[in-house]
Amino acid sequence: MGFINSWKPRSLAAQFVLAGGVVSLLALILVGLFVSRLIEEAVIHNSGAATALYVDSVVAPLLPDMQKEEVLDDASARALDETLGQGALGSRLFSFKLWSRDGTILYSNQKELTGKTFPVNEKLREAFSGVLVARYDIASDPESALEARLGAPLMEIYNPVLQPWSGQAVAVLEFYETADGLAHSLSQARLQSWLAVAGVILTFFLVLWAIVMRGSRTIENQRQLLNARVGELSDMLAENRALQQRLKRASQQAAALNESHLRSIGADLHDGPVQNIAYASLRLDSDVLVDESTSAETREKELSWIRASLADALTEIRNICSGLVLPQVESASVSEIVDRVARAHRQKTDTEIDVKIDDDGGELAAAVKICIYRFVQEALNNAFRHGGGIGQSVVVSARNAHIKVEVSDRGDGFDTANVRPTSLGLVGLRERIDSLGGSFDIRSGENGTTVTMTFEPMDTEDGK
Repeated sequence: MGFINSWKPRSLAAQFVLAGGVVSLLALILVGLFVSRLIEEAVIHNSGAATALYVDSVVAPLLPDMQKEEVLDDASARALDETLGQGALGSRLFSFKLWSRDGTILYSNQKELTGKTFPVNEKLREAFSGVLVARYDIASDPESALEARLGAPLMEIYNPVLQPWSGQAVAVLEFYETADGLAHSLSQARLQSWLAVAGVILTFFLVLWAIVMRGSRTIENQRQLLNARVGELSDMLAENRALQQRLKRASQQAAALNESHLRSIGADLHDGPVQNIAYASLRLDSDVLVDESTSAETREKELSWIRASLADALTEIRNICSGLVLPQVESASVSEIVDRVARAHRQKTDTEIDVKIDDDGGELAAAVKICIYRFVQEALNNAFRHGGGIGQSVVVSARNAHIKVEVSDRGDGFDTANVRPTSLGLVGLRERIDSLGGSFDIRSGENGTTVTMTFEPMDTEDGK
């Protein structure tokens, strides 16, 4: 699969170069071996035929009638010894044998072999059929021990002796020629054949490559044009889908506009003034006011906190009625918003809050800032009311328009499944966050409660 995946992205020209190069190399090897083998066999055969013709013209007149297949008499043997041992033949021929059809050596310049019979090999059998056999190799036959000890390649020639009137082979002349220069001729023939084959295949490959390269460029240009057209169509489809979604949202918002206003007003009243009034109510029931032993100064301080909470509630109610929702929050940064809520909560509840803020100072939509303010305010009030204000902490991360606010406590916790849909606290927070495209999460157990609000960058862009 990895090879297929890496192969697909390549252009047609690159694929042809890789595949064609491999095929051409294999073709070069196979054709080169075949052609060089043919040329080598032709050179050896032609060289052997020339030598055999010369030897036959000199030796044949000295041979008696071979039909009896007998060992040569002394006179014929001496004549052959004198002819083969001197002159041009003496310098070229290493050894000489005359074979009968049954594998008997009728004559040899190695006298110990004369009269001996050896198994008829394939070369000898082929020569008796009337065919000239020529080989260029190191001798390996049983009767060629002397030639094998030389350890060098020799030209081995089997030349049939034919009757003039019938053309039948009555004997076979076997001789080994030193063949000086034949190795060089074979090397040159091999080199020339390999060069010729390589030149033809390379030319053929280059011509095909030029054709494929031209076609590949045409296809690649057409592919780029097609991809550009597809991209334009995709953009148009995306714009159409966006317009459809906007129309759909507009119709839904128009249908739910009145209900949305009512929910918004209810959430603002509950998240703001109700929290201050509830706090004042809790302080009215405290032991500080009913205990006669409480000092006047402490009681006055408690009453001042209650008056301040009620005054804040009254101020927020007036702001809501006049359409002003926390105008001071809209121009503040995330750090200032969270610090303001935490400071107000410390003053009201006299509890500690661990605040950690990571803010890069990026611009946020006003609605998101108000949501952060209300979220932290409501979460801290719930932590104080239901968790006793134990282990309160606020962790804020505002980096690259990614907002995450986490408020937690170490109280007894509660079962989140028991939160009523009509509860304006947590449910109101969830709806407020969902309406802005954020996400709301709450986890509660024996170790406390944690509520989390998250906005992704696309949710926090101003005006979108």
